[in-house]
Amino acid sequence: MRAYLRLRLRVFIMAMLFFVIFLCSFILYRLPLKAVWYPCFLCLILGVVFVVIDYYRVKEKCNKLNDINSAADIVENKLPLSEDVISKSYERIIELLVEEECELRNRTGQRFSDMMEYYSVWAHQIKTPIASMGLHLQNEDSELSRKLSSDLFRIEQYVEMVMAFLRMDSENSDYLFKEYDLDSIIKQGIKRFAGEFIERKIRLIYEPLNETVLTDEKWLLFVIEQILSNALKYTKSGSITIEAGKEKQLRIIDTGIGIAPEDIPRIFEHGYTGYNGRLDKKASGIGLYLCKRICTKLGHGIKVESQPGVGTCVILELKREKGNYE
Repeated sequence: MRAYLRLRLRVFIMAMLFFVIFLCSFILYRLPLKAVWYPCFLCLILGVVFVVIDYYRVKEKCNKLNDINSAADIVENKLPLSEDVISKSYERIIELLVEEECELRNRTGQRFSDMMEYYSVWAHQIKTPIASMGLHLQNEDSELSRKLSSDLFRIEQYVEMVMAFLRMDSENSDYLFKEYDLDSIIKQGIKRFAGEFIERKIRLIYEPLNETVLTDEKWLLFVIEQILSNALKYTKSGSITIEAGKEKQLRIIDTGIGIAPEDIPRIFEHGYTGYNGRLDKKASGIGLYLCKRICTKLGHGIKVESQPGVGTCVILELKREKGNYE
């Protein structure tokens, strides 16, 4: 009602001015007021009817505009009919802007699809020489071949990271939620890093957890592999422990260089590497960002506890309601 009164304030002021002018004229010419009471009463009734009808028309138009929340809604649901030249001009401007936004959105979507297709083909093509080099290196057993195998494994990880980054927001992300044996997922991750554990003499402390978890196996495995990769990257010597916590928690603990306290609140941000990452020069700041995004999509929680010079503990909260994703 306040908004309507503000909108029609000039009309009300003008009506009041007319009333004052006529009243002053009647008084100055000493006209009998009884002769104009009846016409004034009729005008008042008509004015009230006009105000009520106009109020509900304005209200209906405002409600329709409020229901339109995006450019797509404007395209599907036409704007309310304009009643004056100015409103029609604004309507035309809005329609032009909507058309421009829709066109821009289509172009952006097409570019994203083209990029996805290009990188998908690139990833599949680059896996062939990677696999070929891996087979050649398996035939040799030397310090150089072991070092090259380790570097090749890192390259393969980066390719998988690129694919995960691109598939993250894809409409065709293939999430398959069901009950999985947590140990089988963990063992797949350990197996991939077995060579690096042996080569660098990092001790693995792990006992079967005998837990099941409602998740997507492929994406949870990606998260565990990223955490193990970071643990190995920043642990020069010592051990990495994989253990269960309370209420279906998975804890991965290393004895590495740790994370500075001021960096912990920001380690899940896109591109943030922190103090240790800047020292490493190779950190991309993508790994933990992807882990956080994936855990959010899977309905899992992830947090980090760390102490510089002592080590880091990454905690995955795997407990969730079964019925939400079946």
